[in-house]
Amino acid sequence: MGPQVDPVVSDRAFPEKADVVVIGGGIIGVSSALFMAERGMDVVVVEKGHIAGEQSSRNWGWVRQLYRDPREFDLIREALGLWRGLDQRIGGETGFTQCGILYGARNDKDVEAYRAWAEKAAASGIATELLSGSEMEKHLPGDRDLPKAILLCPGDGRAEPQKAAPAIALGARARGARIFTDCAARGIETAGGEVAGVVTERGRIATKNVVVAGGAWSRRILSDLDVVLPQLKVRASVARTSPVEGGPEVSIWDDVLGLRKRADGGYTLANGLSNAAPLTPDSFRFFFDFLPVLAMDWRHVGLRLDERFFSEWRERKPVPYDQPSPYEACRVLDPKPDLGYVRKCFEEAKRRFPVFNDARLVQTWAGFIDTTPDVVPVISPVESCSGLIVATGFSGHGFGIGPGAGHLVADLVTGEKPIADPHAFRLSRFSDGSRPRPMTNL
Repeated sequence: MGPQVDPVVSDRAFPEKADVVVIGGGIIGVSSALFMAERGMDVVVVEKGHIAGEQSSRNWGWVRQLYRDPREFDLIREALGLWRGLDQRIGGETGFTQCGILYGARNDKDVEAYRAWAEKAAASGIATELLSGSEMEKHLPGDRDLPKAILLCPGDGRAEPQKAAPAIALGARARGARIFTDCAARGIETAGGEVAGVVTERGRIATKNVVVAGGAWSRRILSDLDVVLPQLKVRASVARTSPVEGGPEVSIWDDVLGLRKRADGGYTLANGLSNAAPLTPDSFRFFFDFLPVLAMDWRHVGLRLDERFFSEWRERKPVPYDQPSPYEACRVLDPKPDLGYVRKCFEEAKRRFPVFNDARLVQTWAGFIDTTPDVVPVISPVESCSGLIVATGFSGHGFGIGPGAGHLVADLVTGEKPIADPHAFRLSRFSDGSRPRPMTNL
Protein backbone atom coordinates (compact mmCIF):
# COMPACT_ATOMS: atom_id res chain seq x y z
CA MET A 1 0.00 0.00 0.00
CA GLY A 2 1.29 3.45 -0.88
CA PRO A 3 2.01 6.25 1.57
CA GLN A 4 -0.79 8.24 3.18
CA VAL A 5 -1.58 11.30 1.06
CA ASP A 6 -3.28 14.49 2.26
CA PRO A 7 -6.88 14.11 1.10
CA VAL A 8 -8.55 16.32 -1.48
CA VAL A 9 -12.33 15.99 -1.40
CA SER A 10 -14.04 15.81 -4.78
CA ASP A 11 -16.26 18.57 -6.07
CA ARG A 12 -19.91 17.55 -6.38
CA ALA A 13 -21.73 19.48 -9.11
CA PHE A 14 -20.54 17.88 -12.33
CA PRO A 15 -20.06 20.32 -15.24
CA GLU A 16 -21.41 20.01 -18.76
CA LYS A 17 -18.60 22.05 -20.27
CA ALA A 18 -15.21 23.61 -19.50
CA ASP A 19 -12.48 25.58 -21.24
CA VAL A 20 -10.02 22.77 -20.57
CA VAL A 21 -10.13 19.30 -19.02
CA VAL A 22 -7.03 17.89 -17.34
CA ILE A 23 -6.86 14.09 -17.22
CA GLY A 24 -4.78 13.08 -14.22
CA GLY A 25 -4.47 14.41 -10.68
CA GLY A 26 -0.73 14.02 -10.17
CA ILE A 27 1.64 16.93 -9.68
CA ILE A 28 1.81 17.65 -13.42
CA GLY A 29 -1.95 17.72 -13.80
CA VAL A 30 -2.71 19.87 -10.77
CA SER A 31 0.19 22.26 -11.52
CA SER A 32 -1.20 22.69 -15.03
CA ALA A 33 -4.63 23.37 -13.53
CA LEU A 34 -3.18 25.95 -11.14
CA PHE A 35 -1.49 28.04 -13.81
CA MET A 36 -4.42 27.82 -16.22
CA ALA A 37 -6.89 28.79 -13.50
CA GLU A 38 -4.70 31.76 -12.61
CA ARG A 39 -5.20 32.97 -16.18
CA GLY A 40 -8.96 32.86 -15.83
CA MET A 41 -9.62 29.58 -17.64
CA ASP A 42 -12.50 27.34 -16.59
CA VAL A 43 -10.50 24.23 -15.62
CA VAL A 44 -11.75 20.76 -14.69
CA VAL A 45 -9.43 18.03 -13.38
CA VAL A 46 -10.63 14.43 -13.54
CA GLU A 47 -8.74 11.75 -11.63
CA LYS A 48 -9.68 8.06 -11.64
CA GLY A 49 -8.43 7.56 -8.07
CA HIS A 50 -7.29 10.21 -5.61
CA ILE A 51 -5.00 13.20 -6.00
CA ALA A 52 -1.32 12.12 -6.09
CA GLY A 53 -2.32 8.49 -5.71
CA GLU A 54 0.46 7.11 -7.89
CA GLN A 55 4.02 8.27 -8.57
CA SER A 56 3.43 11.86 -7.46
CA SER A 57 3.25 10.67 -3.84
CA ARG A 58 5.67 7.73 -4.15
CA ASN A 59 8.83 9.47 -5.40
CA TRP A 60 11.91 10.56 -3.46
CA GLY A 61 10.76 14.14 -2.94
CA TRP A 62 13.77 15.74 -4.63
CA VAL A 63 13.65 19.14 -6.32
CA ARG A 64 16.78 18.60 -8.35
CA GLN A 65 18.79 20.51 -10.92
CA LEU A 66 21.76 18.25 -10.22
CA TYR A 67 22.78 15.96 -13.08
CA ARG A 68 19.72 16.75 -15.14
CA ASP A 69 19.66 16.16 -18.86
CA PRO A 70 20.83 19.47 -20.42
CA ARG A 71 17.59 19.57 -22.40
CA GLU A 72 15.81 20.10 -19.07
CA PHE A 73 18.13 22.82 -17.74
CA ASP A 74 15.96 25.83 -18.51
CA LEU A 75 12.73 24.23 -17.31
CA ILE A 76 14.12 22.88 -14.02
CA ARG A 77 15.77 26.21 -13.27
CA GLU A 78 12.40 27.92 -13.71
CA ALA A 79 10.66 25.18 -11.72
CA LEU A 80 13.00 25.67 -8.76
CA GLY A 81 12.18 29.36 -8.75
CA LEU A 82 8.48 28.51 -8.66
CA TRP A 83 8.98 26.07 -5.76
CA ARG A 84 10.59 28.80 -3.67
CA GLY A 85 7.43 30.90 -3.77
CA LEU A 86 4.87 28.13 -4.15
CA ASP A 87 3.59 27.89 -0.57
CA GLN A 88 2.81 31.60 -0.53
CA ARG A 89 1.30 31.41 -3.99
CA ILE A 90 -1.15 28.64 -3.14
CA GLY A 91 -1.66 29.40 0.55
CA GLY A 92 -0.64 25.85 1.48
CA GLU A 93 2.24 23.70 2.62
CA THR A 94 4.31 21.65 0.18
CA GLY A 95 7.19 21.04 2.60
CA PHE A 96 9.70 22.66 0.27
CA THR A 97 13.06 23.61 1.73
CA GLN A 98 16.43 24.30 0.15
CA CYS A 99 18.81 21.63 1.42
CA GLY A 100 21.20 20.91 -1.43
CA ILE A 101 21.58 17.62 -3.27
CA LEU A 102 24.81 15.73 -3.87
CA TYR A 103 25.96 12.79 -5.95
CA GLY A 104 28.89 10.73 -4.73
CA ALA A 105 31.60 9.58 -7.16
CA ARG A 106 33.30 6.27 -6.31
CA ASN A 107 35.77 6.18 -9.18
CA ASP A 108 37.73 8.44 -11.52
CA LYS A 109 35.30 7.84 -14.37
CA ASP A 110 32.41 9.25 -12.33
CA VAL A 111 34.52 12.20 -11.18
CA GLU A 112 35.26 13.15 -14.78
CA ALA A 113 31.64 12.66 -15.83
CA TYR A 114 30.49 14.96 -13.02
CA ARG A 115 33.16 17.53 -13.91
CA ALA A 116 32.02 17.59 -17.55
CA TRP A 117 28.36 17.90 -16.54
CA ALA A 118 29.16 20.74 -14.10
CA GLU A 119 30.75 22.73 -16.92
CA LYS A 120 27.58 22.41 -19.02
CA ALA A 121 25.42 23.33 -16.04
CA ALA A 122 27.49 26.42 -15.26
CA ALA A 123 27.01 27.66 -18.83
CA SER A 124 23.25 27.40 -18.23
CA GLY A 125 23.34 29.26 -14.91
CA ILE A 126 23.22 26.24 -12.59
CA ALA A 127 25.84 26.50 -9.83
CA THR A 128 27.50 23.30 -8.60
CA GLU A 129 30.60 22.35 -6.62
CA LEU A 130 32.88 19.36 -7.17
CA LEU A 131 34.40 18.63 -3.75
CA SER A 132 36.88 16.12 -2.40
CA GLY A 133 38.87 15.38 0.78
CA SER A 134 37.89 17.23 3.95
CA GLU A 135 35.53 19.52 2.00
CA MET A 136 33.05 16.63 1.83
CA GLU A 137 32.86 15.94 5.56
CA LYS A 138 30.55 18.81 6.55
CA HIS A 139 28.00 17.57 4.01
CA LEU A 140 28.33 13.90 5.01
CA PRO A 141 28.65 14.05 8.81
CA GLY A 142 29.80 10.78 10.37
CA ASP A 143 30.14 9.02 7.00
CA ARG A 144 32.43 6.01 7.53
CA ASP A 145 33.01 5.47 3.81
CA LEU A 146 33.40 8.82 2.11
CA PRO A 147 33.29 8.76 -1.69
CA LYS A 148 36.21 9.83 -3.83
CA ALA A 149 34.44 13.13 -4.57
CA ILE A 150 30.97 14.65 -4.48
CA LEU A 151 29.09 16.82 -6.95
CA LEU A 152 26.95 19.24 -4.92
CA CYS A 153 24.19 21.56 -6.08
CA PRO A 154 23.58 23.71 -2.99
CA GLY A 155 20.55 25.48 -4.48
CA ASP A 156 18.53 22.27 -4.85
CA GLY A 157 15.78 21.33 -2.44
CA ARG A 158 13.28 18.82 -1.20
CA ALA A 159 9.54 18.76 -0.64
CA GLU A 160 6.96 16.32 0.73
CA PRO A 161 5.35 14.23 -2.04
CA GLN A 162 2.39 13.27 0.14
CA LYS A 163 1.57 16.94 0.70
CA ALA A 164 2.72 18.87 -2.37
CA ALA A 165 0.30 17.83 -5.12
CA PRO A 166 -2.75 17.97 -2.79
CA ALA A 167 -1.73 21.47 -1.68
CA ILE A 168 -1.30 22.58 -5.29
CA ALA A 169 -4.70 21.07 -6.15
CA LEU A 170 -6.35 23.06 -3.38
CA GLY A 171 -4.56 26.18 -4.62
CA ALA A 172 -5.98 25.54 -8.09
CA ARG A 173 -9.44 25.08 -6.62
CA ALA A 174 -9.13 28.40 -4.76
CA ARG A 175 -8.67 30.01 -8.19
CA GLY A 176 -11.77 28.38 -9.61
CA ALA A 177 -10.62 24.98 -10.86
CA ARG A 178 -12.97 22.08 -10.23
CA ILE A 179 -11.50 18.74 -9.18
CA PHE A 180 -13.24 15.37 -9.44
CA THR A 181 -11.70 12.29 -7.86
CA ASP A 182 -12.87 8.70 -8.34
CA CYS A 183 -13.88 9.95 -11.78
CA ALA A 184 -12.15 8.15 -14.63
CA ALA A 185 -11.90 9.74 -18.05
CA ARG A 186 -13.03 6.92 -20.33
CA GLY A 187 -11.94 8.69 -23.49
CA ILE A 188 -11.50 11.86 -25.52
CA GLU A 189 -13.99 12.75 -28.23
CA THR A 190 -12.85 14.51 -31.40
CA ALA A 191 -14.56 16.06 -34.41
CA GLY A 192 -12.88 17.29 -37.59
CA GLY A 193 -9.40 16.82 -36.15
CA GLU A 194 -10.19 18.82 -33.01
CA VAL A 195 -10.96 17.99 -29.41
CA ALA A 196 -14.70 18.02 -28.77
CA GLY A 197 -15.10 16.61 -25.27
CA VAL A 198 -14.14 14.14 -22.61
CA VAL A 199 -16.36 11.22 -21.62
CA THR A 200 -16.03 10.29 -17.96
CA GLU A 201 -17.75 7.69 -15.85
CA ARG A 202 -19.91 10.51 -14.46
CA GLY A 203 -20.82 12.02 -17.81
CA ARG A 204 -19.54 14.02 -20.75
CA ILE A 205 -17.75 17.37 -20.53
CA ALA A 206 -17.76 19.48 -23.69
CA THR A 207 -14.39 21.16 -24.21
CA LYS A 208 -11.99 22.31 -26.91
CA ASN A 209 -8.86 21.61 -24.87
CA VAL A 210 -7.59 18.49 -23.10
CA VAL A 211 -4.36 17.98 -21.19
CA VAL A 212 -3.34 14.33 -20.84
CA ALA A 213 -1.25 14.16 -17.68
CA GLY A 214 -1.97 10.54 -16.89
CA GLY A 215 1.51 9.42 -15.88
CA ALA A 216 1.97 5.71 -16.54
CA TRP A 217 -1.54 5.57 -18.10
CA SER A 218 -0.92 8.23 -20.74
CA ARG A 219 0.05 5.84 -23.52
CA ARG A 220 -3.16 3.84 -23.00
CA ILE A 221 -5.27 7.02 -23.03
CA LEU A 222 -3.70 8.27 -26.27
CA SER A 223 -3.84 4.92 -28.04
CA ASP A 224 -7.62 5.25 -28.38
CA LEU A 225 -6.93 8.27 -30.63
CA ASP A 226 -4.26 6.37 -32.61
CA VAL A 227 -1.63 8.69 -31.13
CA VAL A 228 1.60 6.75 -30.67
CA LEU A 229 3.52 7.58 -27.49
CA PRO A 230 6.58 5.40 -26.85
CA GLN A 231 6.33 4.98 -23.11
CA LEU A 232 7.15 2.15 -20.71
CA LYS A 233 6.98 1.68 -16.95
CA VAL A 234 9.78 1.16 -14.46
CA ARG A 235 9.00 0.00 -10.94
CA ALA A 236 10.93 1.74 -8.15
CA SER A 237 10.85 0.70 -4.49
CA VAL A 238 11.07 3.22 -1.65
CA ALA A 239 10.94 3.22 2.15
CA ARG A 240 10.80 5.63 5.05
CA THR A 241 12.45 5.36 8.44
CA SER A 242 11.57 6.39 11.94
CA PRO A 243 13.00 9.76 13.06
CA VAL A 244 16.80 10.02 13.06
CA GLU A 245 18.83 12.59 14.99
CA GLY A 246 22.01 13.98 13.49
CA GLY A 247 21.66 12.58 9.99
CA PRO A 248 22.61 14.40 6.77
CA GLU A 249 20.62 17.52 5.91
CA VAL A 250 21.62 17.34 2.25
CA SER A 251 19.90 14.81 0.00
CA ILE A 252 22.26 12.08 -1.22
CA TRP A 253 22.65 9.66 -4.07
CA ASP A 254 25.74 7.52 -3.82
CA ASP A 255 25.87 4.16 -5.57
CA VAL A 256 23.16 2.01 -3.89
CA LEU A 257 22.15 4.68 -1.36
CA GLY A 258 19.56 7.40 -1.88
CA LEU A 259 18.60 9.51 1.17
CA ARG A 260 16.26 12.45 1.71
CA LYS A 261 15.43 13.91 5.11
CA ARG A 262 11.69 14.14 5.73
CA ALA A 263 9.69 16.80 7.53
CA ASP A 264 8.73 14.21 10.18
CA GLY A 265 12.41 13.69 11.10
CA GLY A 266 12.74 10.35 9.35
CA TYR A 267 14.34 9.67 5.99
CA THR A 268 13.07 8.52 2.65
CA LEU A 269 15.55 6.01 1.29
CA ALA A 270 15.81 4.10 -1.94
CA ASN A 271 18.22 2.05 -3.98
CA GLY A 272 18.79 4.07 -7.13
CA LEU A 273 20.62 1.23 -8.87
CA SER A 274 17.88 -1.35 -8.46
CA ASN A 275 14.69 -0.75 -10.42
CA ALA A 276 12.56 -3.27 -12.27
CA ALA A 277 11.06 -2.89 -15.74
CA PRO A 278 8.11 -5.25 -16.18
CA LEU A 279 7.93 -6.83 -19.60
CA THR A 280 4.69 -5.93 -21.32
CA PRO A 281 3.38 -6.11 -24.90
CA ASP A 282 4.68 -2.55 -25.37
CA SER A 283 8.17 -3.67 -24.34
CA PHE A 284 8.36 -5.62 -27.59
CA ARG A 285 6.68 -2.93 -29.69
CA PHE A 286 9.14 -0.26 -28.51
CA PHE A 287 12.17 -2.49 -27.99
CA PHE A 288 14.41 -0.69 -30.46
CA ASP A 289 13.27 2.75 -29.26
CA PHE A 290 14.32 1.92 -25.71
CA LEU A 291 17.45 -0.06 -26.55
CA PRO A 292 19.80 2.95 -26.03
CA VAL A 293 18.51 3.73 -22.54
CA LEU A 294 18.53 0.04 -21.64
CA ALA A 295 22.17 -0.17 -22.74
CA MET A 296 23.01 2.88 -20.64
CA ASP A 297 21.04 1.76 -17.58
CA TRP A 298 21.52 -2.01 -17.73
CA ARG A 299 23.03 -2.01 -14.21
CA HIS A 300 20.12 0.04 -12.88
CA VAL A 301 17.09 -1.67 -14.43
CA GLY A 302 16.25 -5.36 -14.33
CA LEU A 303 13.70 -6.82 -16.75
CA ARG A 304 10.87 -8.78 -15.12
CA LEU A 305 8.09 -10.94 -16.47
CA ASP A 306 5.19 -10.69 -14.04
CA GLU A 307 1.46 -10.03 -13.90
CA ARG A 308 1.83 -6.64 -15.63
CA PHE A 309 2.28 -8.40 -18.98
CA PHE A 310 -1.13 -10.04 -18.73
CA SER A 311 -2.80 -6.96 -17.21
CA GLU A 312 -1.65 -4.73 -20.04
CA TRP A 313 -2.50 -7.37 -22.63
CA ARG A 314 -6.09 -7.28 -21.36
CA GLU A 315 -6.16 -3.47 -21.05
CA ARG A 316 -4.84 -2.71 -24.53
CA LYS A 317 -8.12 -3.18 -26.41
CA PRO A 318 -10.40 -0.15 -26.97
CA VAL A 319 -13.51 -0.09 -24.81
CA PRO A 320 -16.69 1.77 -25.85
CA TYR A 321 -17.06 4.95 -23.83
CA ASP A 322 -20.48 3.89 -22.51
CA GLN A 323 -18.89 0.90 -20.77
CA PRO A 324 -16.60 0.70 -17.71
CA SER A 325 -12.98 1.35 -18.65
CA PRO A 326 -9.67 -0.16 -17.52
CA TYR A 327 -9.16 3.01 -15.46
CA GLU A 328 -12.17 2.15 -13.31
CA ALA A 329 -10.93 -1.40 -12.88
CA CYS A 330 -7.63 -0.10 -11.46
CA ARG A 331 -8.10 3.14 -9.54
CA VAL A 332 -4.51 3.22 -8.25
CA LEU A 333 -1.42 1.44 -9.57
CA ASP A 334 0.05 -0.02 -6.39
CA PRO A 335 2.87 -2.45 -7.25
CA LYS A 336 4.56 -4.51 -4.58
CA PRO A 337 7.94 -3.16 -3.42
CA ASP A 338 11.08 -5.23 -3.73
CA LEU A 339 11.95 -5.69 -0.07
CA GLY A 340 15.39 -7.06 -0.91
CA TYR A 341 16.34 -3.79 -2.62
CA VAL A 342 15.02 -1.72 0.25
CA ARG A 343 16.74 -3.74 2.95
CA LYS A 344 20.04 -3.57 1.10
CA CYS A 345 19.71 0.20 0.96
CA PHE A 346 18.88 0.39 4.69
CA GLU A 347 21.87 -1.74 5.59
CA GLU A 348 24.06 0.54 3.47
CA ALA A 349 22.70 3.58 5.33
CA LYS A 350 23.56 1.98 8.69
CA ARG A 351 27.01 0.95 7.44
CA ARG A 352 27.77 4.46 6.26
CA PHE A 353 26.06 6.53 8.96
CA PRO A 354 25.96 5.19 12.55
CA VAL A 355 23.00 7.49 13.38
CA PHE A 356 20.79 5.03 11.48
CA ASN A 357 21.65 2.07 13.72
CA ASP A 358 18.71 2.72 16.06
CA ALA A 359 16.27 3.59 13.28
CA ARG A 360 13.70 1.22 11.87
CA LEU A 361 11.85 0.93 8.60
CA VAL A 362 8.34 2.28 9.09
CA GLN A 363 6.89 1.68 5.63
CA THR A 364 7.87 0.45 2.19
CA TRP A 365 6.09 1.03 -1.11
CA ALA A 366 6.64 1.02 -4.86
CA GLY A 367 5.49 3.08 -7.80
CA PHE A 368 5.66 3.01 -11.58
CA ILE A 369 7.86 5.61 -13.26
CA ASP A 370 6.61 6.61 -16.72
CA THR A 371 9.63 6.81 -18.99
CA THR A 372 10.44 7.73 -22.57
CA PRO A 373 13.25 6.46 -24.84
CA ASP A 374 15.41 9.55 -24.24
CA VAL A 375 14.45 9.95 -20.54
CA VAL A 376 13.06 13.42 -21.31
CA PRO A 377 9.37 14.26 -20.86
CA VAL A 378 6.77 14.96 -23.50
CA ILE A 379 5.16 18.38 -22.99
CA SER A 380 3.61 18.98 -26.33
CA PRO A 381 0.61 19.61 -28.52
CA VAL A 382 -0.46 16.65 -30.65
CA GLU A 383 -0.19 17.73 -34.27
CA SER A 384 -2.97 15.43 -35.47
CA CYS A 385 -5.54 16.73 -32.98
CA SER A 386 -6.00 20.43 -32.30
CA GLY A 387 -6.54 21.23 -28.64
CA LEU A 388 -4.82 18.10 -27.33
CA ILE A 389 -1.76 18.59 -25.10
CA VAL A 390 0.34 15.76 -23.64
CA ALA A 391 2.40 16.13 -20.45
CA THR A 392 3.92 12.81 -19.46
CA GLY A 393 7.01 10.59 -19.57
CA PHE A 394 8.92 12.44 -16.86
CA SER A 395 11.15 9.41 -16.31
CA GLY A 396 11.52 9.80 -12.55
CA HIS A 397 12.18 13.57 -12.77
CA GLY A 398 8.59 14.81 -12.66
CA PHE A 399 8.13 15.82 -9.03
CA GLY A 400 10.85 18.46 -8.96
CA ILE A 401 10.09 19.83 -12.40
CA GLY A 402 6.32 19.65 -11.85
CA PRO A 403 5.48 23.33 -11.30
CA GLY A 404 7.62 24.33 -14.27
CA ALA A 405 5.96 21.70 -16.44
CA GLY A 406 2.53 22.88 -15.33
CA HIS A 407 3.44 26.46 -16.22
CA LEU A 408 4.65 25.33 -19.64
CA VAL A 409 1.42 23.41 -20.25
CA ALA A 410 -0.57 26.54 -19.42
CA ASP A 411 1.60 28.51 -21.84
CA LEU A 412 0.94 25.99 -24.63
CA VAL A 413 -2.82 25.97 -24.01
CA THR A 414 -3.17 29.77 -23.82
CA GLY A 415 -0.61 30.61 -26.48
CA GLU A 416 1.47 32.80 -24.17
CA LYS A 417 5.27 33.03 -24.31
CA PRO A 418 6.57 29.70 -22.92
CA ILE A 419 8.48 29.66 -19.67
CA ALA A 420 11.08 27.49 -21.43
CA ASP A 421 11.64 26.42 -25.03
CA PRO A 422 9.34 23.41 -25.57
CA HIS A 423 11.18 22.12 -28.65
CA ALA A 424 13.07 19.35 -26.81
CA PHE A 425 9.79 18.11 -25.32
CA ARG A 426 7.81 17.78 -28.54
CA LEU A 427 6.01 14.49 -29.14
CA SER A 428 7.00 14.49 -32.81
CA ARG A 429 10.68 13.91 -31.97
CA PHE A 430 9.89 10.20 -31.85
CA SER A 431 8.48 10.14 -35.38
CA ASP A 432 10.25 12.90 -37.33
CA GLY A 433 13.56 11.09 -37.74
CA SER A 434 15.29 12.88 -34.84
CA ARG A 435 15.88 9.64 -32.92
CA PRO A 436 16.81 11.42 -29.67
CA ARG A 437 19.09 9.57 -27.29
CA PRO A 438 19.37 9.60 -23.49
CA MET A 439 22.10 11.75 -21.96
CA THR A 440 21.62 10.83 -18.29
CA ASN A 441 20.18 7.90 -16.36
CA LEU A 442 16.66 7.39 -15.07
